[in-house]
Amino acid sequence: MFFYASKIAWMVAVPSTFLTLLALVGLMLMPWFRRLGLTLAALGAIGIAVAGLGPLGRVLMHELEQRFPQYEGKGPVTGVIVLGGAELTEITASRGQPSFNESAEREFALADLSRRYPQARLVFVGGSGQILGSTMQEAAVVRRALGQLGVDPARVTFETRSRNTAENARNARELLEPQPGERWLLVTSAFHMPRAVGCFRAAGFPVIAYPVDFRTTDRLSLGLFSSVSEGLDFVDRSVREWVGLAVYYWTGRTDAWFPAPRPESQP
Repeated sequence: MFFYASKIAWMVAVPSTFLTLLALVGLMLMPWFRRLGLTLAALGAIGIAVAGLGPLGRVLMHELEQRFPQYEGKGPVTGVIVLGGAELTEITASRGQPSFNESAEREFALADLSRRYPQARLVFVGGSGQILGSTMQEAAVVRRALGQLGVDPARVTFETRSRNTAENARNARELLEPQPGERWLLVTSAFHMPRAVGCFRAAGFPVIAYPVDFRTTDRLSLGLFSSVSEGLDFVDRSVREWVGLAVYYWTGRTDAWFPAPRPESQP
């Protein structure tokens, strides 16, 4: 129930969609309620301009990405867990070749870590996060791409039932049964790492963050975006994560509102 409710609610709550609907409703109301219509239309239009051109999205994104530092590569590694989310399942099914979005660094990290830690277990976690289902699972896309990445498919274990981050964590724990003292790297986009780590901790699976797919530099930039679409994309993605952090904590799916790094000795 949570999966469907969260997906449906976010379809309307996406900032770019909400602001556009606000402006359209305002325009539709103007013939009968001129002042109200003008107010709503102006709020929507101004909101789109401010969110699309201003630094808000970059500020929100930067705070998320700075939460967990890049992995320093010290100590043995038991296994590597890569979360799905970069796979374009419908395009892959239609075109017959593996297709990925701008988060494909997750797959690059899988290939790189497979060579750096040849004895480590490799695990890909991801089924389908689409509300109406999909003709192909995320894992199937990655399986097709492994040869191109130079990774032996026999080395990779696939978890194919997960639909969201909370299920990623719970299903991974059931599949892998981690033991005390093991060191598991968790690979996902940097802006998604706080929520992902929080879910794994809540599931009783301590992991070490391996953030990739950075969207901001290490120093915060307050410059304007060159296009409204780019700025809105930053706002949509970052607001989704901040809202997700709050909702997941409120519903007990993470162990903290804004999870932070911990010493490895602390579970």
